[in-house]
Amino acid sequence: MNQPWRDAVRPISADEWPRVKELRLSALRDPAAAIAFLESYERALAEPDSFWKERAEAAAGGSRVRQFVAEGPDGVWSGTVTVLIEEAGNDDVFGVTVEQRQAHIVGVFLRPEHRGSGAIDALFEAAVEWAVSVAKVTRVRLYVHEDNARAEGFYRRFGFVRSGVTAPMKGDPSKTEVEMVLDRPGAPPALP
Repeated sequence: MNQPWRDAVRPISADEWPRVKELRLSALRDPAAAIAFLESYERALAEPDSFWKERAEAAAGGSRVRQFVAEGPDGVWSGTVTVLIEEAGNDDVFGVTVEQRQAHIVGVFLRPEHRGSGAIDALFEAAVEWAVSVAKVTRVRLYVHEDNARAEGFYRRFGFVRSGVTAPMKGDPSKTEVEMVLDRPGAPPALP
C-alpha cells in the first residue's frame, strides 16, 4: 500500500458539506455510477443545501454513520467511503431484515486519477477499524452490483467474500446486488 495515504484518511467534519456535495456529485458522474450507486446525479444535484448540511452533520460525528475521505497533499479529496451501523430487526436499503448488528459500507468512490494509489486501501482500513473498534460490530458487509467486476475485485482483495445473499437492484429488478462480508472483520486485510 502507498503509505502516505494512511495519514491523509480522516472522518469528515460537519462544516465540510460543500466538499461532501462536490465529491458525491463527482461520484455520480463516474461511468460506473449506474451500477455503483442507488441515486442519480440529477436527483442529487436537485437537493437543497440543507440536505447536504444534514448529510455531512450525520456522517461527521455520530455513532451510527461515519464518512471517511482520503485527502491528497494538494488538499483535494480523492475518495470516500461511508459506514452505516445497522441494528438487528431493521430493514436495510433493499428491504431485507438485518439479522445482527453490523456495519454496512456504502458510497465507495475514488476519483479515477487516484485509482491504484493505495487510497482505497487506506479508506477501507479506516472504515473497518472504526466499525470494529468504535462501533463494536463483529460483521462488516457491503453490496456490489453483479456487473461491477472492478469493485468486486478490490473487495475480494481486501478480504470480502460473497455471503450468498442477493437483492434485486432498485430501479432494475432484473439486475442483482450481491452481499459480501469481510471474512475476518477484526483482523487486518492481507494486502499484496
